[in-house]
Amino acid sequence: MADDVHLDSNVPGNPAYHFTIVPPGSPSRAGWAQRAALVPAAGLATKCVHAGVQPDPAYGAVMPPIYQTSTFAFRDVCQNAGYDYTRSGNPTRAALEEAIALLEGGMGATCTSTGMSAVLVALNLLPHGSHLLCTIDCYGGTFRTLEHAKAAYGLEVTYLDLADLAAVRAAFRPNTGMVWIETPSNPLLRLTDIRAVADIAHERGALAVVDNTFLSPALQRPFEHGADLVVHSTTKYLNGHSDVVGGAVVSPPGKVAMLQRIQSMNNLLGTSQSPHDCFLVLRGLKTLLLRMQAHEAGARRIAEFLASHPQVARVHYPGLASHPQHALARTQQKGFGAMLSFELSGYTPARVNHVLTTLRWFTLAESLGGVESLVAHPASMTHASMTPEARQRAGINDGVLRLSIGIEDPSDLVADLRRALDSLPA
Repeated sequence: MADDVHLDSNVPGNPAYHFTIVPPGSPSRAGWAQRAALVPAAGLATKCVHAGVQPDPAYGAVMPPIYQTSTFAFRDVCQNAGYDYTRSGNPTRAALEEAIALLEGGMGATCTSTGMSAVLVALNLLPHGSHLLCTIDCYGGTFRTLEHAKAAYGLEVTYLDLADLAAVRAAFRPNTGMVWIETPSNPLLRLTDIRAVADIAHERGALAVVDNTFLSPALQRPFEHGADLVVHSTTKYLNGHSDVVGGAVVSPPGKVAMLQRIQSMNNLLGTSQSPHDCFLVLRGLKTLLLRMQAHEAGARRIAEFLASHPQVARVHYPGLASHPQHALARTQQKGFGAMLSFELSGYTPARVNHVLTTLRWFTLAESLGGVESLVAHPASMTHASMTPEARQRAGINDGVLRLSIGIEDPSDLVADLRRALDSLPA
């Protein structure tokens, strides 16, 4: 094994190689030094790995450094190296913002402390006294925020099925400034025709904002369909490992003023994401495409199984041909995603609780988008902040269960669901 002994090139006298140590920040002649210019035109898998992240010019670190600092030294009076205070800007966060913007096809982004703070940044673009249209079965946290804004700041909100374009047109008011689109929606997986709703909004001088959390840019790019802003909870698929919370607001291509507005609003609100959390999301982005492929493959199998089970009354998954908006999903999405919900036949609290407590591979938990599979009961968990009346209007009954399909072996997940459903009490 003597031939396998590694010769440390830093040890004086090593005859194998000779290294020249250059000062930090010196220009590189290596091929990777030209890589950044190639990323915008690269394939999606390549973008996921390399967007926003190149070897550190100081010491060549392949992964981006975590600039874990609150403040930056000025080089002279009124002169710094591009950053002065981490709330306003940080190199690690800038790398993540560049990566997300490239993946979404936007001009730039601003990364926030949570998905809800991303919602706040977008909503704060509206002037006082504005009116907003929102997906009727939106995420419970979004509903709670909008209801707070109604009571505290005078925001006017109308919740409606955005698939009904006639209703969308009729709901506009002179002060309507924004349409809030979740597609697919949470938890009923309803779709909105982004192009059609964006066109209606633009005719009336309003912004079309799309929450793209459920699909990620791997499966849907709203700017290609006319969106004005894209919002993410990066906690979910972009990070993908259930170990960080974060959000992002992405500005559209060519809109410099919009990019400056969202960046300034994030700084003003103090909702900027920490450097360490940005580092973790950057790590997650590298495997985004591979993870989404595995997530979706499992979700399709599980949706088909549930649709055929006698204890299941209805399955909400756009990948099923029986979904009323399956054709739209095929038109504006590059895949069907890994989120689905289903309704038990003969709903009773005991039957719901049996499924929730019997499943072994599915963890009963909030959130979604991690590598592990989760099950949630929206009425008592993610959407508990909605009033019963609001849930009823949205169609979120107490028998709905939401699944976030992880990357486990789909056969194990199907067997787990079969065991729970087959043993349901009468």
